[in-house]
Amino acid sequence: MTKDSPVALSATRMIAGFASGELTPSELISACLDRISAVNPKINALTAFDGEGAVIHAAQSTERWRSGNPIGPLDGLPIGVKDLQETRGLLTTYGSPRARNHVPDRDLPMVARLRQAGAIILAKTNVPELGAGGNTRNPVWGATGNPFDPRLIAGGSSGGSAAALAADLLPLCTGSDTGGSLRLPAALCGVVGFRPSPDVIAHPTRPLGWSIISVLGPMARTVEDVQLMLGACHGFDPDDPLSAPSAPSRFDGLRERAPETLRLGVSEDFGGVPVDPAIRECFRARIAKLAPRIAECRPVDLDLGGMDSVFDILRAESFLAAFDRAIEAAPDEFGDTIHANVELGRTLSLADRAWAHAEQTRILRRFNRGIEGLDAIVLPTAPVSPFPWTKSHPEAIDGRQMDVYYRWLALTYRGSLTGGPAITLPAGRDHLGMPFGLQLLGPMRGDEGLLTTARALETLLAKDPETARPRPDLDTLRVPEPGLRSIVTAPPGTAAVGTIADVTAV
Repeated sequence: MTKDSPVALSATRMIAGFASGELTPSELISACLDRISAVNPKINALTAFDGEGAVIHAAQSTERWRSGNPIGPLDGLPIGVKDLQETRGLLTTYGSPRARNHVPDRDLPMVARLRQAGAIILAKTNVPELGAGGNTRNPVWGATGNPFDPRLIAGGSSGGSAAALAADLLPLCTGSDTGGSLRLPAALCGVVGFRPSPDVIAHPTRPLGWSIISVLGPMARTVEDVQLMLGACHGFDPDDPLSAPSAPSRFDGLRERAPETLRLGVSEDFGGVPVDPAIRECFRARIAKLAPRIAECRPVDLDLGGMDSVFDILRAESFLAAFDRAIEAAPDEFGDTIHANVELGRTLSLADRAWAHAEQTRILRRFNRGIEGLDAIVLPTAPVSPFPWTKSHPEAIDGRQMDVYYRWLALTYRGSLTGGPAITLPAGRDHLGMPFGLQLLGPMRGDEGLLTTARALETLLAKDPETARPRPDLDTLRVPEPGLRSIVTAPPGTAAVGTIADVTAV
């Protein structure tokens, strides 16, 4: 146990420290608050805080551990909750000016389960406006910078969570994922992001309850920590028809897997997605290192059909269901990105929707044939290295123009269409010295198997300095220009932090 620097420990080791008495929740909260004070102004990962309440809850947790009576598997762990997810008594803005003073009176069910397991909700994590896009910036809190270089994007939409984890501000954070919002920022910041199958974590606020496109999930620094968090928040909710009852031990003690037994399929570009040539070479180098150390590593054809068009339609109908009436009532309260998504939804016909759902079914069945006999399929997570957060998205990749702002996320959103789990693992640095992530796809409801595979691969990657999880040099970070300013008025009991720039629209 590293008594002088507990913030860098894994969540699993923190809990072990609580149990042994080598570390207390109060000591950990104090260390996290010190780290946040020193680093968060430089990256703007965390937005609203409940520092006073966290200190009180940590003291209570410390007493429970001393008496041998922790209330759950996360007792005393401070966590960050994505600002799209409601937290009782703590400012929840969704990155939208229309909710800049919204303080919910209850938790999202996933958040409630984490509290019941003993987690301490210390802060909210930054998002794009209403979660739209792969760059975490909004007109309420501003932009989140990458801990490896705050001038560059942290990814999105769970960018605040990824940046907070990479900078050791918190040990666990929540996220959500429609087209890659857990996986992309985790890859760009060098942490682990897991998109579960839609039955795993109840999502009762999903606007289209029968659609698998949007899920909630965990983000952490190790696969073992992801499992720890899943064990506390998975399960059924009657308001989510896709959620399923789960045994309490579903994600506890998953079997160990020897890396040399792994059978992986490989795709460089998910059936033709544009990938920067340097990123493609980086991916090939990772595969060249892994292939001799596992049982099988073979190419897989992931040209599964009209994936981009399917995603366009499914995403647009979700935005239409969620925001159509609100935009009609108050159009000036929404940014251009939200308007564009809703307008696309308004142009779609019933025939378009029928085709998209039928084609998604065909995509799933083709994917099932491709993954047969394999433990997972591995791909790059992001097609480019992080770029300046002043840009919403890359205009072109490898000479191909992006026809819509989220097209550069195709490596991740195509995977969302199968309904199966997906995870990204940190795998060293890319050609520009920024974090590089490997994405693994598993079959529908194959979550336990994919996590077992991911842990084995994580072990293999950690043995080589070139592929081990990179760590940012926080001592060299400086507050980026043009400086910080607070642009939100926080209600009593919450706190506002500075923003990296004067951002007026996503």
